[in-house]
Amino acid sequence: MKTGIACLIMAYVLSQFYRAFLAVMSPALSVDLGATPTDLASASGYWFLTFAIMQIPVGAALDKIGPRLTASVLLGLGGGGAALFAMAGSPTEIKIAMALIGIGCSPVLMATYYIFARLYSPVVFGTLAGVVIGIGSLGNIGSSLPLTMAMEVFGWRGSLWALAAVSFAVAVAIGVFLRDPEKVAGGAKGSVLDLLKMPALWLIFPLMAFNYLPAAGLRGLWVGPYFTDVFAADAARIGQVTLAMGFAMVLGNFAYGPLDRVFGTRKWVIFGGNSLALLCLLGLLAWPSAGGMATTLLICGVGLFGASFPMIMAHGRAFFPPHLVGRGVTLMNLFGIGATGVFQMITGRLHAATSGGAAEAPYVAIFGLYAAVLAIGLLIYLFSQDRRD
Repeated sequence: MKTGIACLIMAYVLSQFYRAFLAVMSPALSVDLGATPTDLASASGYWFLTFAIMQIPVGAALDKIGPRLTASVLLGLGGGGAALFAMAGSPTEIKIAMALIGIGCSPVLMATYYIFARLYSPVVFGTLAGVVIGIGSLGNIGSSLPLTMAMEVFGWRGSLWALAAVSFAVAVAIGVFLRDPEKVAGGAKGSVLDLLKMPALWLIFPLMAFNYLPAAGLRGLWVGPYFTDVFAADAARIGQVTLAMGFAMVLGNFAYGPLDRVFGTRKWVIFGGNSLALLCLLGLLAWPSAGGMATTLLICGVGLFGASFPMIMAHGRAFFPPHLVGRGVTLMNLFGIGATGVFQMITGRLHAATSGGAAEAPYVAIFGLYAAVLAIGLLIYLFSQDRRD
């Protein structure tokens, strides 16, 4: 089982890579294919939306079929999407490829969480969830400066062909080495509707939806255009900033994991961390042209303090009955990833609508939108019930 879980974590490294690499590839795709920031925002949004739409069927498949076939088959499809991206001749083909990659990545983290929820004590779920995302965030790092260096040697198409090959190999390894946990006694009865009837979850869902999207949007898409337009940064500089933010997100995921046991609360760890992320967004909103270390630190702060995804997942997991764990974790993920996908497209249109004036104007609008929705999520979350299993 340990080898199988390691394969799932490797698949999650790929998932983190795929959701963030467009920020670094944007200059090359603009030159070679004429892809605009709006095109790339849509392509990124398609990844998140297809990923999110798949969460309901993936949840049912985890409970009924098991994680082995669910993850291996779909990841293989994602490898096909990476191959299509490598052959893309237009922005439309990039969008289709990103949608397929999103489908392929959709089960890997939830399959891992499903196994943790079934085999390990609920007390350590948050820590294990954070460790997986922390390790998986190496993919986030890989899609920054290392990807820039790979593109200089192999080009963006050669880099995508290599990723497609790795994706296929990991899919095969999951099919070979992963073992499904035993089925819950009596079978998996019930549906996601049973979870939606639980009032406690509805006070967690909004923050689950809004906590990840500022970090995902900045790291996965807008850091590149922002530094290009406002600071005239080259690809190397963009790679350095995205690398720093990637490391901040890794550190945040590892740091959040044990904090519920340190402080004896999940709710207030989550609320405090996201409040600090909100302050960083407000800093970017107030000083969009600061540049240098100040802007880099604020962007890294969004990644560091906004890395509460596994802790919020653990908070929701505390309310799930055993026979609905698969549906539960994927329902939470639906809110987190689905909102991010929608907002990738919204911010793309917002960027287009606010361009034409000062170089920083579109990014001020984006920072303001991120800050507003995160504040709304925090306000609703104040009324949630704290639970530590």
